[in-house]
Amino acid sequence: MRQEADHIIDLRGFIIPIALLKVSQVFREMLPDQTLEVLCYDSDIRNDLLKILPALSYELIFAEDTRDGNSFRIQMKKKHY
Repeated sequence: MRQEADHIIDLRGFIIPIALLKVSQVFREMLPDQTLEVLCYDSDIRNDLLKILPALSYELIFAEDTRDGNSFRIQMKKKHY
């Protein structure tokens, strides 16, 4: 059963550097145990997103294609660290 994310960022249409900056800003402001869901078109954003955040700072809940097949959804939970 999926839970509703505490924060949702729609990055569809953003260029990669700006998208990654927005994600890191929101993630830094989140409290531990809060969840973040990211929507994006570019698979590079999906891959780079997991590289820019410290590995021990989050738990990946899921990463999947959307139903329309044109974008990706990633949900993660911020850990205590």
